Amino acid sequence: MRLHSLRQVGEALGIQIVLDARWRGGELDRLMNARHSAFHERVARYLSSLPGWVFEPEVSFAIWGERGVIDVLAWHPERRALLVIELKTQLVDIQETVGTLDRKRRLARRVAAQRGWTPRVVAAWLLIADSATNRRRVAAHRAMLRAAFPVDGREMRHWLSDPAGDVQALSFWSEDRANTPTRPIAPRFRVRVPATRLGHEGVRATGGVESASKSR
Repeated sequence: MRLHSLRQVGEALGIQIVLDARWRGGELDRLMNARHSAFHERVARYLSSLPGWVFEPEVSFAIWGERGVIDVLAWHPERRALLVIELKTQLVDIQETVGTLDRKRRLARRVAAQRGWTPRVVAAWLLIADSATNRRRVAAHRAMLRAAFPVDGREMRHWLSDPAGDVQALSFWSEDRANTPTRPIAPRFRVRVPATRLGHEGVRATGGVESASKSR
């Protein structure tokens, strides 16, 4: 039975269908939360490096019965620009993602007013963890997503330096693996070539870069 059909049966009977996904003996939601937290940390470090911007993470709101949490709410006091950021480690329901972010952007002025911020500009930025699966899902809904988010990551970087005008952007965010042991460091090596192959020349290679010197 399809999950959609199962939910329809549950709604007709007043039964709530709850799925409990587990992965390698552990709860999948804990794994996803860990990935989301790591994603959140990388974005926070990036925003901290941008001049003029301040931000608050995990901003909850309840406005006229509409409730939710904004992953990151960024504010540029000088330009009075407000930026609503939605983080997605994995895309599941494209339409729900677009609708949820649109609702948060629509309510963002009221959320900002509670903090004493009066924005002239309100922007939305959907950041998606870069993976083959997420790229396939974005490609499958390219037309709809392009209409909802006409600005890409490159244009968004320019906007962050000069936040003028309301924008809606989508971009992928690559994981920084520079400080992790997942990619081995190439060791230095020395290659000795027999003199019979080079005549009077010897070749030494260190770290993959060759240099030649004449023997005396």
